[in-house]
Amino acid sequence: MELPCWCLLLLSCLQSLSAHNDFFTSIGQMTDLLYTEKDLVTSLKDYIRAEENKLERVKRWADKLDLLTATATQDPEGFLGHPVNAFKLMKRLNTEWGDLESLVLSDTTDGFISNLTIQRQYFPTDEDQTGAAKALLRLQDTYRLDANTISTGDLPGVKHKSPMTVEDCYELGKIAYSDVDYYHTELWMAQALRQLDQGEESTLDKVTVLDYLSYAIYQQGEIERALEYTKRLLELDPEHQRAKGNLKYFEFQLEKQKKAAEDDAEKQKERGKRETTEKKKPKKKVSNHLIPERKKYEMLCRGEGIRMTPRRQSRLFCRYYDNNHNPKYVLSPVKQQDEWDRPYIVRYLDIISDKEIEKVKQLAKPRLRRATVHDPQTGKLATAHYRVSKSAWLTGYEDPMIDKINQRIEDLTGLEMETAEELQKDEPDAFKELGTGNRIATWLFYMSDVSAGGATVFPDVGAAVWPQKGSAVFWYNLFASGEGDYSTRHAACPVLVGNKWVSNKWIHERGQEWRRPCGLNETE
Repeated sequence: MELPCWCLLLLSCLQSLSAHNDFFTSIGQMTDLLYTEKDLVTSLKDYIRAEENKLERVKRWADKLDLLTATATQDPEGFLGHPVNAFKLMKRLNTEWGDLESLVLSDTTDGFISNLTIQRQYFPTDEDQTGAAKALLRLQDTYRLDANTISTGDLPGVKHKSPMTVEDCYELGKIAYSDVDYYHTELWMAQALRQLDQGEESTLDKVTVLDYLSYAIYQQGEIERALEYTKRLLELDPEHQRAKGNLKYFEFQLEKQKKAAEDDAEKQKERGKRETTEKKKPKKKVSNHLIPERKKYEMLCRGEGIRMTPRRQSRLFCRYYDNNHNPKYVLSPVKQQDEWDRPYIVRYLDIISDKEIEKVKQLAKPRLRRATVHDPQTGKLATAHYRVSKSAWLTGYEDPMIDKINQRIEDLTGLEMETAEELQKDEPDAFKELGTGNRIATWLFYMSDVSAGGATVFPDVGAAVWPQKGSAVFWYNLFASGEGDYSTRHAACPVLVGNKWVSNKWIHERGQEWRRPCGLNETE
């Protein structure tokens, strides 16, 4: 009996730090990094205070000697005629200047450097930085956000607005460039250039940005625009060797394209004389069914393309539910509402308490690991760039509260929990090894509200279910006949703003024979 808890991108899930932990997949670990950085800032301030104290002592010494030497050099013989002055000069040069040298050479960085060295083993890697950048680009594409909106931090539901600097935009563009993603390279280099044009101070210059920008545009086939930016670059740096070479090449390519276009126009003109004019057929409207699945997924994540007619909507209801007079719920039925009709998806409101949610999180945090997907080429489970989440598995014997939650699911669904998944399997045929059949149904707890994004979408039917803390959604993955209901294929949308915690229970076929009898046809 298990309650698997898996968390999606930007989730609030905490885990003890260790090197190479895929920080970008979990806000929890990034939360730990905030505290690490705060500790480093405190250590840095201690170092600054120590340096300031040292410099203050050196300054006092310098001021004192400046005044003394100014007086002494006006009448050197008279000054040294005083035996005390002669003694003190010997003492200063023999002893005190040596003490000053030791003071200047004293290392006040020990505490800070030592702390930094210890903490550095927990720092994110280049992979983490690249992963975080690609996650941001994915959000940009999924939710159709322009670079300026992201750069200004003007996102829906955001509490802590955080603008991006020129360097931030440039870094995103560079990561996209390294990934041969010239589309996003252009977007972010153009944003960096825009902010430089607006007068933002930066260590970067326009020449560097324009160099990347013109090349990214050229790689997308827009030679004329690439030429314009190259000319602008050369206005700023006339001796830029690569730009000078590119200028000649782009001009040559444009001339070549112009000549080819003229030849094509001539051929078209000749062909037009021989052919009769035909009436053009009107373009057919693209059916929703012909939209690529990825596009449907992204549309649903944005709340677009949801296929629920008013007539079907009118047949969705909410009710108090006791699952055929289950003794536990006769006097206190739960709130149930219909989310979708085909496939039938229901939501249970206020079905898990805040106390239970915190307990599940507490148990899951130490064992969260990067979620994996089945690799069809190797037949093994592997991490994937598009699934940046972390998961953990919790069994009923670990805490009585988990057992209590499992029993609640059984009482409300009427399905046997003994055959539900107890272990997370690394093999692709994990169901077969369990000997419990396929997953007959899915129960999904939402354990946090999400400011923006994070929906669970069903692309085949155009359905979207949005997170609501304390609620759970339930649906059958198989028809009563045991055949798969492919309309329940679903995916999680990336979280745009906020944190998302979910936990799910996968219920298997075996043990349900008397609880959900087989249907007489495949789709029943």
